[in-house]
Amino acid sequence: MADFHQNGSVATLHSLNQTDPRELERKLEVMSETRRTTLILPSLYSELETDALAGIVEQLKGAKFLNHIVIGLDRADADQYRHAKQYFSVLPQRHDVLWNDGARLRAIDADLQAAGLSPTEPGKGRNVWYCMGYALASRNSEVIALHDCDIKTYTRDMLVRLIYPVVHPGFPYQFSKGYYPRIADGKLNGRVTRLLVTPLLISLSKVLGQHDYIDYLHAFRYPLAGEFAMRTSIVPDMRIPSDWGLEIGVLSEVWRNLSRNAVAQVDISDRYDHKHQPVSEEDATTGLSRMSTDISKAIFRKLATDGVVFSNETFRTLKATYFRCALDLMEMYYNDARMNGLSVDRHVEERTVELFARNIVEAGNLFLENPMETPFIPNWSRVQAADADLMPRLAQAVANDMAD
Repeated sequence: MADFHQNGSVATLHSLNQTDPRELERKLEVMSETRRTTLILPSLYSELETDALAGIVEQLKGAKFLNHIVIGLDRADADQYRHAKQYFSVLPQRHDVLWNDGARLRAIDADLQAAGLSPTEPGKGRNVWYCMGYALASRNSEVIALHDCDIKTYTRDMLVRLIYPVVHPGFPYQFSKGYYPRIADGKLNGRVTRLLVTPLLISLSKVLGQHDYIDYLHAFRYPLAGEFAMRTSIVPDMRIPSDWGLEIGVLSEVWRNLSRNAVAQVDISDRYDHKHQPVSEEDATTGLSRMSTDISKAIFRKLATDGVVFSNETFRTLKATYFRCALDLMEMYYNDARMNGLSVDRHVEERTVELFARNIVEAGNLFLENPMETPFIPNWSRVQAADADLMPRLAQAVANDMAD
């Protein structure tokens, strides 16, 4: 059973197992009649061939509280797009598939490129950004939620708990972030959170001193969770990264735009498993290696905008502090796993810590070489200001693709 601890920074809504999940869902169905919800599913075509997405779709078929489902489809040719439309046709809710590689959406992207407003690189961030734009153009929701398409342990209760705090008219929350234990196949997972983000934030506090932004990030039990929900009204001003720093970037934008009283994290599952990325020690452009660099840069950039001054000496000190802190935490995680009958490979985890330590310094060097670099995609308010016709064109392009 979960505890009821509050960290004092952002509200934590626990799962104390005292409420019937079906009763919570029935309440959500009533509330969603006046606060409509859109769910965004960023997907690669290859995920349509997995059991994980099939299970998600089966669960979503019963989600009466959803008004609209927006599926962003990447890496699909024409035949694959047609198959995707058929694949998702079992959903009883209104649903639309954004064919990001189709001619109509590529034409819109070309116009954005000409105006200097297009996402700079392909990936999940770009996919999510276009889905957000389409959800705004549809004008049919007060809440927008998002989760990944590779969750192997998905149940509809996860989505109910994720959006409930934002839909409830008596709650003050405009943003909710899911959290959960990363446990599967008898192993303790969540390596990037456990071995990079947590010790890095602790080390930054030691090196830089107390900082409100660091305290804020550290308050989230699983800051890299891909599940979050927000009021649609805040989406136009959200800038999201196009690189692997998406989740940290979203939290940073929430920090910039909302008071802490409007932010909550919610326990959405007792167990969670999804597709695991390789560590990729030999290739810094992919896997957890690339992820650790992008996440570190995202944190450094945000701290710099709050007035923190970095230097080569700062990052050398940070590396040493991080390494010691990460090893201490690794011991705690190992003992926690043993007490709960789970396994952790200490040798592999220590090698991963060594890789992350090198990447923290590399991220610092990249930041110092180009402190003005920003992977953030322009927000949709700016796009609207630059081209008032673009969002209606986006909505029409998707409608035409769906009709063809």
